[in-house]
Amino acid sequence: MTFRLKRGAAPRAWTIPRKGTKWVKRPAPGPHAQEASIPILLVLRDVRKIVATAREARILLRQGNVRVDGKIVRDLAWGVGLFDTISLEKPLDEHFRVLRDRSGRLVLVPIAAKEANTKIGRVRFKHAVRGGKVEVTLHDGRNLLVAPSSAWKVGDSIQIEVPKQKVVGHLPLSPGKLAYVAGGSHVGELGRVDRVEIRNSSQPNLVHFKEGFSTIKEYVYIVGDQAPVVTMPEALAK
Repeated sequence: MTFRLKRGAAPRAWTIPRKGTKWVKRPAPGPHAQEASIPILLVLRDVRKIVATAREARILLRQGNVRVDGKIVRDLAWGVGLFDTISLEKPLDEHFRVLRDRSGRLVLVPIAAKEANTKIGRVRFKHAVRGGKVEVTLHDGRNLLVAPSSAWKVGDSIQIEVPKQKVVGHLPLSPGKLAYVAGGSHVGELGRVDRVEIRNSSQPNLVHFKEGFSTIKEYVYIVGDQAPVVTMPEALAK
């Protein structure tokens, strides 16, 4: 596997200059797909511009001053994706959450330090495992064991404390809930769920919103009841 790709072939979701060095770092295999994540090197050098070279970024990582979802990251190719939190510690003390803007690009939304240990994960899969437990897999690859009586369903969101993976809230996909759209023609928008349409065919299920639009269920992340439980860009929160 090659560990770099041509800058011009980089995913359009990456907010990096299209002109510059011929090659850029490819995300290492991890919790997010390549087109849905951006290497931490590019975040530090091309997006935040707090380092000028890969060598400077490597030094910063070795010092243990960069955390993703509460864990120290030392790999330049580590990919960060949707709803991940990034903490740039000494001497910067900056914290961000990765979201998509109205153009579908991955952007860094500034958050308070106390919010950097809170993450929203969307339930992608749910299946039974040994021991009478049920395992759920979140959109970022996390696996959580829950009781069979758990009310969590595919499409629901779970509010967790990272890096401990302690569940602190359940946000069901149900009418009236506030949702964030992570794909499609309404990417980056907030809307209030009206109903979920289950289609008995090969076509994906749809979520209809009170604002008058709809999108496929996979794009929908529940983020709160009356207001988001995590910081959203001002343009989205209106």
